[in-house]
Amino acid sequence: MDIARYANTFSSLVFNDLADGILEIVLSKDQRLNAADAAMHRQLAYVWREIDLDDEVSAVLVRGDGKAFSSGGDYELIEAMIDDDQTLARVWKEARDLVYNIVNCSKPVVSAIQGPAVGAGLAVALLADVSVAGRSAKILDGHTRLGVAAGDHAVLIWPLLCGMAKAKYYLLTNEALDGTEAERIGLVSLCVEDAELYDRALGVARQLATASPSAIRWTKYALNNWLRNAGPAFDASLALEFMGFRQPDVREGLSAAREKRSPDFDPDSPL
Repeated sequence: MDIARYANTFSSLVFNDLADGILEIVLSKDQRLNAADAAMHRQLAYVWREIDLDDEVSAVLVRGDGKAFSSGGDYELIEAMIDDDQTLARVWKEARDLVYNIVNCSKPVVSAIQGPAVGAGLAVALLADVSVAGRSAKILDGHTRLGVAAGDHAVLIWPLLCGMAKAKYYLLTNEALDGTEAERIGLVSLCVEDAELYDRALGVARQLATASPSAIRWTKYALNNWLRNAGPAFDASLALEFMGFRQPDVREGLSAAREKRSPDFDPDSPL
């Protein structure tokens, strides 16, 4: 496995060869708990194309560095999306491609979810074929608190995973879930003790990597037709999310996040 090629092409991510054809992707940023800056956001969208074509990769394990999976998009990227049309259009395309590229990647993906998992990072965590969460994980979509519609991945997959009633409750109220509750409602595949998280996720990845490649990949392809059928709903949600970056609420949402306070949205803002 050519780890150096991945590291050179996708320098905002960390890669490890875990043997048995398992490629590990680590989201690693010192600031804001592995928040995705512009470079990481772009590379998270397009690394899956390379993985799909790499005959040496049989499975992927994705995790965050340290005590977090990812706290979402960083403030500088969000501010640039608010202020610059070209940035907004570019990130919209990346957000769309991130989702569809994971869905269409033939290799099985396992996520190990520890600590906060928000925004684009959460999209990767929940779109994984098998998601393993630690009990103290903090899963939070985060969009409505920012003042934009829930886009990214949520409208595509949350109703399929946990049902429409739970999806609406958590996406509209922006209430966080720990790993135990996420497993209870079906949002993640497994919940384990925090100390067991990595070993359990790696064990699942190894099981998938050493199984029949055609059986695993074709089963994944067929199952993901449920997600492809939901494509129009996802496309609409993403368009509405990004339209929100041209509305006044998002500026208040970003200010509140920076100041670590509750947002005070204008009830008369345009709809």
